Amino acid sequence: MAMKTGKGFRFLNYEAPQLTPFEKLFEIFQELITHTSGDVDEALDWLRELDKEYELTDENYTIDDFIEDLKAKGFLREELEEGNGEGEVEGEPGKPGLAITAKMERIIRKRALDQIFGKLKRSGAGNHKTGKSGPGDEHTGDFREYRYGDSLEHISMTESLKNAQINHGMDSFSLTEDDLVVEDTHFKAQMSTVLMIDISHSMILYGEDRITPAKKVAMALAELITTRYPKDTLDILVFGNDAWPIPIKDLPYLKVGPYHTNTVAGLQLAMDMLRRKRNTNKQIFMITDGKPSCLRMPDGTYYKNSVGLDDFIVEKCYNTARQARKLHIPITTFMIAQDPYLRQFIRHFTEANNGKAFFTGLEGLGEMIFEDYEQNRKKRLK
Repeated sequence: MAMKTGKGFRFLNYEAPQLTPFEKLFEIFQELITHTSGDVDEALDWLRELDKEYELTDENYTIDDFIEDLKAKGFLREELEEGNGEGEVEGEPGKPGLAITAKMERIIRKRALDQIFGKLKRSGAGNHKTGKSGPGDEHTGDFREYRYGDSLEHISMTESLKNAQINHGMDSFSLTEDDLVVEDTHFKAQMSTVLMIDISHSMILYGEDRITPAKKVAMALAELITTRYPKDTLDILVFGNDAWPIPIKDLPYLKVGPYHTNTVAGLQLAMDMLRRKRNTNKQIFMITDGKPSCLRMPDGTYYKNSVGLDDFIVEKCYNTARQARKLHIPITTFMIAQDPYLRQFIRHFTEANNGKAFFTGLEGLGEMIFEDYEQNRKKRLK
């Protein structure tokens, strides 16, 4: 660490910031509550086990003290657990349970953003660049002559005064309209995004937790858009045997189910959601690890096939991708499985939509989605 003095810099040994016992435990608790999908009791059980192994607390500050602080600070609330219909748990009448609050949900989303995308500076503009220049609020670094109607705040006074000196001389200084120079800016376009998350059973198979990284990415993207690009919209849907939207506040509680993968249902719902948006630029992000294995038939029954790639299901996926292409909705697929035959399916699917595909493991998933989101901000207005 360097300290600036009157004569230069003096280097000292690095000293880690002093954290209170609560702050140390709170950092761990946030990670645990994400993995347990908002189950406070399970997260606290894990925390107690970690305490036994690593001695996180002492007699001056215990786990029970930490729990009381969580409640006092508004991160946890007590609620009666469901039981015999009268707010009681069998064998333990009226036992209160603990649940995270809306305040804690926001903190978890903010932490996911910091973890995945780094500490991004917030911007009040929240719009998306296009390839065109004009009266926007993002500077290009280029200058041009003043035109009638240009906003006064975009006039570069330094360049304009320099022109005035060159054109009229120093003795009789004057500034005319012809001397004015404007710093060019970008038009801005709004973006509507639907994020699809696969919650089929394969997201926790083979000893790999794939849903927690996907959930973190969703929380981080939600926090990024709502804070940095508030004029954009983000809708989140999950898909298993069916597809349904979920509010951002429910992301910490997201779990997988005993589902197959109905990719078509997810895409159709995403397109329906985007049809209602007024924004010119629309896109679908899809996080999945498995092959499409389910369709809902017109009579309400389900057609399922988990063995290989079913031609009937696959063709429906291709047709849906083509429908999205006709609506000018690109689909970006983040495939977190490595099976060669699934890669081939995603390539054909992407060609049908004229979209993009990323074949990635769990590590780096968030960075890829962020970079692609930023790249898509530069779409041209149609």
